[in-house]
Amino acid sequence: MREHTRFESFWPFYLREHARPATRNWHYVGSTLALIVLVAALVTQAWWLLLAVPVSGYFFAWVSHAFVERNKPATFTYPLWSLISDYRMYGLFLMGKLGPELEKAGVNPDGTLKAEHA
Repeated sequence: MREHTRFESFWPFYLREHARPATRNWHYVGSTLALIVLVAALVTQAWWLLLAVPVSGYFFAWVSHAFVERNKPATFTYPLWSLISDYRMYGLFLMGKLGPELEKAGVNPDGTLKAEHA
């Protein structure tokens, strides 16, 4: 059974699963690359490139979970919410508004979790 039945409870969980700045940075690399590949596929009409969109996006994310965060990617349990959350996190980062969201989720600036979430 899934622990989170509403996106509102999943979002802070997602941020805590991406507490370390290096994990988030690798996600941004993957998300950026996925968007570049998507645009390239649309512009060139090389539709086979669409197969590379999820691979390019998830490769860096999953590697960061294995070697930086050392946890299981939420994608395996919550695929759609994870995709939405990844781009929400990315957008908030680009707008300089991610910090308050991390704070509300119990993530310290150094990537550690506040005591009540550890």
